[in-house]
Amino acid sequence: MSVLDVDRINVLNAERIKLMTTKSPMWCTVIALVVSIGIPVAMGAGLKSQSDTGFVDPHDFTAVVTQSGAVQFGAILVMVMAALAVTTEYRFGVIRTTFQAIPNRSVVIAGKALFLAVFAGVLGLVIALAAFYFGQAASGVTIPIADGDNIRIVFGVPIYFGLVAVLAVGVGTLIRQSAGAISLVLLWPLLLESTATAIPRVGKYIGEFGPFNNATFFLGQQDGGQFGFRWGPSGALVYFAAFVAVVFGASIVAVNKRDA
Repeated sequence: MSVLDVDRINVLNAERIKLMTTKSPMWCTVIALVVSIGIPVAMGAGLKSQSDTGFVDPHDFTAVVTQSGAVQFGAILVMVMAALAVTTEYRFGVIRTTFQAIPNRSVVIAGKALFLAVFAGVLGLVIALAAFYFGQAASGVTIPIADGDNIRIVFGVPIYFGLVAVLAVGVGTLIRQSAGAISLVLLWPLLLESTATAIPRVGKYIGEFGPFNNATFFLGQQDGGQFGFRWGPSGALVYFAAFVAVVFGASIVAVNKRDA
């Protein structure tokens, strides 16, 4: 086994220990589970009670609705968790010790991103399936998972969670400060890409080329007719993945050039 392989194993083990023994990842995970599953369950229960009166069509409860909590809120918590995994080490100077033990900084950051992406993907899979089936149970509506785009909508969530975890690691590595990194990962999808679309003339292009807009279009949460996404759902996912790769690549370059 080469030295590089040993370093990779050590990084993954270290990240596993940090994730399992610190409070912020635990709380982010718990809140993501509760919110992401609770929202579609509450929406399903509310729709069922209204449909009983005849004012609402129960078939308005779709696979997209079951994943709305995960896409809109769960992913944000995953990004916060992943960003803190980097910025907290910079805040307390722990990253210097890590770089002394493993001089290959690219391996350290890539190891963080890999472990958090896998963890986020598994979390996303649990959330997506739980929200899909618990939401149906609360609404009384049966949604065949094989119908239409339901498979993409449900199983796209763990892919999205994994990608946003890598993105947040990149942002945290570039900014190296918790408040700044968290503010950016919160404001970009929640404010920048939604508000900037109202700007005359250029708003349409901001909407169409916004990375998070493309990701939500892939997940069925964004109306394709609103911005005219020209590359379809699969192309939108590739576009978002390319954006994540660029940000993460920039973070690798930056961490090797700057002092710890």
